[in-house]
Amino acid sequence: MEFDLTVDYKTILSKLDWFVFFGVLLLTFISVIYGQYLKKKKGSNFDNSEIRFLDLFLMGRQLTLPMFVATLVATWYGGIFGVTKIAFEQGIFNFITQGVFWYISYILFAFFIVHKVAKYKAITLPDLVGKMFGPKAGKLSAVFNFFNVLPIAYVISLGLLIQALFGISFLQSMIIGVTIVILYTLYGGFRAIVFSDIIQFFVMCLGVFLILVFSYKLFGGISFLRANLPASHFTLTGGEGIATTLVWGFIALSTLVDPNFYQRVFAAKNIKVAKKGILISTVIWILFDICPTAGAMYARAVIPEAASDKAYLIYALQILPNGIRGLVLAGILATILSTLDSYLFIAGTTVSYDMMPKKWKGKVSLYHLGIIFVGILAVVMGIVFEGNIKTVWKTLGSYSASCLLLPVLYGYIFPGKIKDHQFVFASILGVITVSIWRNIELNGFWQNVDELYMGILATSVGLASYGLVYKYFLKRKVDNNY
Repeated sequence: MEFDLTVDYKTILSKLDWFVFFGVLLLTFISVIYGQYLKKKKGSNFDNSEIRFLDLFLMGRQLTLPMFVATLVATWYGGIFGVTKIAFEQGIFNFITQGVFWYISYILFAFFIVHKVAKYKAITLPDLVGKMFGPKAGKLSAVFNFFNVLPIAYVISLGLLIQALFGISFLQSMIIGVTIVILYTLYGGFRAIVFSDIIQFFVMCLGVFLILVFSYKLFGGISFLRANLPASHFTLTGGEGIATTLVWGFIALSTLVDPNFYQRVFAAKNIKVAKKGILISTVIWILFDICPTAGAMYARAVIPEAASDKAYLIYALQILPNGIRGLVLAGILATILSTLDSYLFIAGTTVSYDMMPKKWKGKVSLYHLGIIFVGILAVVMGIVFEGNIKTVWKTLGSYSASCLLLPVLYGYIFPGKIKDHQFVFASILGVITVSIWRNIELNGFWQNVDELYMGILATSVGLASYGLVYKYFLKRKVDNNY
């Protein structure tokens, strides 16, 4: 079977493919409208501004188990071109760094964190941090939160897909994609995201599964891959060092301070739904991750000369029959949209709720402006990062894991022991350290020390030494008064 690396998507896709593709899109938009219809049926329940606000941000804390699982699973796969790029280049290293490390984090969240956060009745992650440590910690965590969920990687993914399908420029592709997502997110808030995620959940799972099925049917199983891939594709580190591999482990732990996770937990009907939902989602994630990892490895074995960020799509479209091709394309689109809309919503909420003065919180007009601002900024940053999804994840993940994760975890382990100013001092020290380490020239041993490790060390030192620093400046202040 011969593959065209410069495939013209407009000619390879049949009318049936386009019918299925746009049919799935239409079904997604219908689900959003249906969600709004169900809300309006309740009528007078939404006359109260507080209830209306809670519905906009958390769907009234009425998320059932099936909805919880669908929206949580769907939210996690928007960077499919980033994941398949890693798998294409480094094989099962992708499953370890973008899979196994994360499963550990999910299980830790389910068993050790869900019950701790439920008692705070928070709206957002920064709101939770503010209640745990103090108002200054809440504001600082809002800044971290904003950059952590700024949907740059998913805007890039959507731009790459639209560019490939319609042949327009990368910038135009990102603008068109983001505009569509902004419109339906503004229309229905979190409810729109949940109902669209239900459709996207089924389509994305079916899509990646079909690519794997047809790959196996055409080329065989593991023996084919071993015969046509570098040996490093079957090692846990993918040719990287242990220290570099473990960096992804710490980044995965940032799930423990991921606002999308917290939002679903806050929106769940009860603790039982949240805990069970996370565990069920983890099983689905394991099965899902096998598919794009193996699919991208098949792509590398068959078309090793293809561009790694587009190889999975080029490969998939040429092994699939008519109709199925359109469904898989819709599945790839669904993985991107389901994450982009959630991150766009969270980032917009952070701007309009967490970063605003108390008297302005909960204003729907500010929420709308926040969503639009985030969409524009994400497109600009997509250009700045030159479409490199892996770099986006690594950069933002390093700040989040090293500067926010540890103070929050210590707060869970030692409730009430970390003070507001102590949280701020340690987190800022971590930010400064990571920033310096990223921008100075390193030699010898220090070249192999990732900035994330230095950030973790700095944050830990900041938490431990805060008491001594505070007492020193307090003593100087007292001495100066005399």
